[in-house]
Amino acid sequence: MNNGIKKLGPGLLFAGAAIGVSHLVQSTRAGADFGLGLIWALVCVHIFKYPFFQFGPRYAAATGESLLEGYKKLGKGVLAVYFTITLATMFTIQTAVTIVTAGIASALFKDFLPLQYWTVIILCVCFLILIIGKYKVLDQLMKLIIITLSISTVIAVVMAYPKTETYQLNWQQLVPETTTQIAFLIAFMGWMPAPLDISIWHSLWTIEKAKSKTKLTPKSALFDFNIGFFTTIFLGLGFMFLGYFVMFNTGESFSDSASVFANQLITMYTTHLGQWAFVLIGLAALTTMFSTTLTTLDASPRSMAESAKLLFGKSHKHGYLIWMFILALGTVIIFFFLASEMGLLIKTATILSFLTAPFYAISNYVLISSKHTPKGWRPSKPLHVLSWLGILFLIGFSIWYLSVL
Repeated sequence: MNNGIKKLGPGLLFAGAAIGVSHLVQSTRAGADFGLGLIWALVCVHIFKYPFFQFGPRYAAATGESLLEGYKKLGKGVLAVYFTITLATMFTIQTAVTIVTAGIASALFKDFLPLQYWTVIILCVCFLILIIGKYKVLDQLMKLIIITLSISTVIAVVMAYPKTETYQLNWQQLVPETTTQIAFLIAFMGWMPAPLDISIWHSLWTIEKAKSKTKLTPKSALFDFNIGFFTTIFLGLGFMFLGYFVMFNTGESFSDSASVFANQLITMYTTHLGQWAFVLIGLAALTTMFSTTLTTLDASPRSMAESAKLLFGKSHKHGYLIWMFILALGTVIIFFFLASEMGLLIKTATILSFLTAPFYAISNYVLISSKHTPKGWRPSKPLHVLSWLGILFLIGFSIWYLSVL
């Protein structure tokens, strides 16, 4: 049992990166605004994105290479597109998750420090964890974070369930109709459970895990991935139910300010559930967002350093640290200019993630189906079919969104 837990790692890092804004902010808002009416969207996007996330650890464990090395084999143009997209989006994504984390910390500690200080402190703490502990500490810490998050979320959902004898869940599913509702749906699905570029991060973490003494086979890598993936579904539903139980039909609307949003979130729970919810919801929220801030601060620099090395043929000894410093600095700069526009940042980041999803889906599918992947680990026929459907789904929704702008 202990050996099985020891083998887990990249899949839980995937969960830690995925369970963040998509769950705490978007899933809670979905429950608050639509009740349980968007469960279909949550389930569909998980099903149709599943193959493309899975191809990351599958390829890495089968070949000993990251997806970035595979992209280069498909052609330098594919890798160059990835490099450009990541460079254009990583600062917005990091700022969005860090601002939400700082807002929650500020709300929990009753404005003990200004939001600006919390932002810098959180980035510094994450920076130090990654510099001092490197992948090993990140791997071990994420196990604790995901367990804490899962337990606290389950308890919160059970306690939030209305206790009246006549209460019945409304399972009616809804399809958004207005432009605003459709924009929310696309944003909701864009980061649910995560942007598809996390498949690349996952492949890099899988390679890093393989460097330890833990033996990692393609089979164990897929098992590890499935644990993390189904955790994201479970917790996505958990936060949607929380939003439904506590906020649906209350007439409340969320602020676009990070600190105000966090205060609203925690205050709503304590108002409806009692003071006990302050610590529990606060712990779940802070754990959720800290795990995302930490993993994104590790993964984006890791992928940029590797893709730059592959593109330009030069490897810098401290490339990972340099990119991490650039990302942290860029996050702080964007924060001071756009701190009050958290909603805009999140919407921009999530919509960009959805619109770029077809690129990652097609690239991952072509690579895993090609001669560059050992024949025994290429997709089965059902997985091929699901991949085709997933690509059509992602392209179709992107066209739908662009058509109603």
